Amino acid sequence: MSDFKRTLVTCALPYANGPVHIGHLAGVYVPADIYVRYLRMRGNDVLFVCGSDEHGVPITIKAKKLGCTPQDVVDKYHGIIKQAFSDFGIKFDIYSRTSSATHRETASEFFKKLHDDGKFIEKESEQYYDEEAGSFLADRYIVGTCPKCGAEGAYGDQCEKCGSTLSPDELINPHSAISGSQPVKRATKHWYLPLDQYESWLSEWILDGHKEWKVNVYGQCKSWIDGGLQPRAVSRDLDWGVPVPVEGGEGKVLYVWFDAPIGYISNTKELLPNDWEKWWKSEDTKLVHFIGKDNIVFHCIVFPAMLKAYGDGYILPENVPANEFLNLEGDKISTSKNWAVWLHEYLQEFPSQQDILRYVLCANAPETKDNDFTWKDFQTRNNSELVAIFGNFVNRAVVLTHKYFGGVVPQNLKPEDVDSETLAQIPQIKKDLEYYIENYKFREALKEAMNLARLGNKYLTDTEPWKVAKSDMDRTASILYTSLQICANLAIAFAPFLPFSTEKLNRILNVEQLPWDLFATEDILKSGHSLNP
Repeated sequence: MSDFKRTLVTCALPYANGPVHIGHLAGVYVPADIYVRYLRMRGNDVLFVCGSDEHGVPITIKAKKLGCTPQDVVDKYHGIIKQAFSDFGIKFDIYSRTSSATHRETASEFFKKLHDDGKFIEKESEQYYDEEAGSFLADRYIVGTCPKCGAEGAYGDQCEKCGSTLSPDELINPHSAISGSQPVKRATKHWYLPLDQYESWLSEWILDGHKEWKVNVYGQCKSWIDGGLQPRAVSRDLDWGVPVPVEGGEGKVLYVWFDAPIGYISNTKELLPNDWEKWWKSEDTKLVHFIGKDNIVFHCIVFPAMLKAYGDGYILPENVPANEFLNLEGDKISTSKNWAVWLHEYLQEFPSQQDILRYVLCANAPETKDNDFTWKDFQTRNNSELVAIFGNFVNRAVVLTHKYFGGVVPQNLKPEDVDSETLAQIPQIKKDLEYYIENYKFREALKEAMNLARLGNKYLTDTEPWKVAKSDMDRTASILYTSLQICANLAIAFAPFLPFSTEKLNRILNVEQLPWDLFATEDILKSGHSLNP
């Protein structure tokens, strides 16, 4: 474990323009939850922070479509998202929102300090304006043909078809997403964060100082830095968001990518108004951002540059374990095309099957490359791994203990080498599991937990207690004693991954949640301890 006294874990703030889907879960929230549960089991001081990102153009577009206010949209989806996370067992210390008073105050103050300290540059530029709607058009309000792949309906910031990052000026035949009319160019003034001034500092901090970051994260940062950083606008001509709090900012709001990461700070403040600074301004705190690959530049380049510009002792992320994308049945998940498995709908259909989805999303996580979710794989992993390996082993060990010993952990009356040789493999599994979790390799860690169940099944198959019981109850006692020790180890190993199943297993074993320190010790369940039916 690290030398830090405490760990602050943040998750990308989900956009409150729709519910959370399996792509979000696999990329960000399931790995973060596994990591936090593990740290807590180790007795670490952890703070787990998230909230809804409630500003930005997608929300205003949704409101126009539905004929309601942006506030109506965010209120609806904030509620759905918050409830779904809770029902799925993702336990944030706070899940707040960027429309809160604390956030507005924190983000305004942040902008104002950078402005007053002369950290921004002001620039006038020509931007698209919709004369029919009477408003400037943010990137997402401009649609046209993609210059890279020729797809229709590309946005002014990105083509969803080929994934290219675009600017509105690159679109062929641009038109307004509000009125459909051809926009014109008009002059407007904005504030910019001069990222170019932080280039050599970012290069030293990331490229020299964080070679241990995931290859996809390090590579993306390197290509941005090597390509030369440009000043980035931190304000927008919109009426939905945190108003620009300085003279000349009338009718403008903070750009959502300036505003959203400050949400991590404001949510911490809201939870701990008197104590938040030790989580953000102490060298003893390790900061880890869990995000998807589309947010790498904001969390590794823009937000750190903002914190550096602000000064006042803000710490920087120690790691940013971003994942790639999860596809659904071979196609890109798309909120706008309604091609997704929505978490709240899954929980309505399968109210007590959170762990199957958690398991499949972790086993199939897009850690190094885009991956695919299929219902066939979901079914196979449930039936041939969760049921046939993990469930089967626990079931056999417990049922046989009830059958031969009245549900009481028997004495280890007649041990043989195979018992100690089997148990001797557990410390290595524990060591590997810890290494993988601490290095953000959750798929590998989950494999190790399942290897422990495989070890148990092999042990039962090799020792055949149901046959031995016909002639030698003392030996049967030792076999089941050993099997139950493996069950107890499983209750520890799987706790970060499958919280609901582990709770069930703890009830069967008649124990409270076992601490991590007991993992791989010889006799977790003492002889004479009663199991539940």
